[in-house]
Amino acid sequence: MAKSKTPEAKPLEQVLFLTADKLRKNIDAAEYKSYVLGLLFLKYVSDAFEVLHQKILNKVAPYEYDDPEDKLAYSAEYVFFVPEFARWNYIVSRAKLPTIGEDVDTAMDLIEKENPKIRGVLFKQFAQSKLDKVTLGELIDVVNNMNLGDESAQRKDLFGVVYEYFLGQFALAEGRKGGQFYTPRSVVSLLVEMLQPLSGKVYDPCCGSGGMFVMSEKFVQHHQGRIDDITIYGQESNQTTWKLCVMNLAIRGIDPEQVKWNSEGSFLRDAHPDLKADYIIANPPFNVSDWSGELLKGDGRWKYGVPPAGNANYAWLQHFLYHLSPVSS
Repeated sequence: MAKSKTPEAKPLEQVLFLTADKLRKNIDAAEYKSYVLGLLFLKYVSDAFEVLHQKILNKVAPYEYDDPEDKLAYSAEYVFFVPEFARWNYIVSRAKLPTIGEDVDTAMDLIEKENPKIRGVLFKQFAQSKLDKVTLGELIDVVNNMNLGDESAQRKDLFGVVYEYFLGQFALAEGRKGGQFYTPRSVVSLLVEMLQPLSGKVYDPCCGSGGMFVMSEKFVQHHQGRIDDITIYGQESNQTTWKLCVMNLAIRGIDPEQVKWNSEGSFLRDAHPDLKADYIIANPPFNVSDWSGELLKGDGRWKYGVPPAGNANYAWLQHFLYHLSPVSS
């Protein structure tokens, strides 16, 4: 008798997504991603904080003289300072209480206050009545099984793998609208490998959740370049997507300061009007008809002709060209 094949184990991130997705009840995918990715962020920053916190407590070189509660000791190592009542162990201890929603919101607020670059970015609606608190507690238990920010996980960029996988799955769940915040890794990788941004200014005028920036940084690292040699600039019209982008960048130590939320969009109110970039890496929303072209017929960006009011594709191309630095001879 032939032996039956042992089913292949599913990747960790796939198991986690399937488990988390079963917990979704009265919340659609567009909103549910904020809950899940918010908890993943909280778990990651707490794990990473705890690794350094223990080194300082145990006076491991070169941290012998650091104060374990001095946030400057953590920012110097690109680690978020996590206050006591925002640390993951505390959240887990409260997971089965009816006040867990308020506890998570408080944790997010505390982290923002201690880390100004993400102030106003973290999702803080876990106390909403439509989110069942038993479900939230179960979701916390799922996330608790992951080691995202310890040294082994950081070497493997485990958080990045899980975060990107979840973004992709949420994009699929949302259908066509999912493309607004996520470009498939294969497309991003191809664009970055073609353009090879090793130094200079990198610009994405419709940056979504920041995949182009993350891949650009990885490209530099892979080619033994200096991360400090590139500077990123971006803008995003959807506030929720912009927040995902800032979180995605911040946990990787990428400065999100020049990535702007621009509710009016790149055409009507350019957030970087004077920028001349060395590289523009973007996947714009193609074939958009309501891009306000009729209001921009005399715009200075249209050097090669006024784009048609009913389709933004030619406008995007000229927007890119307008923001490119002159080619040096």
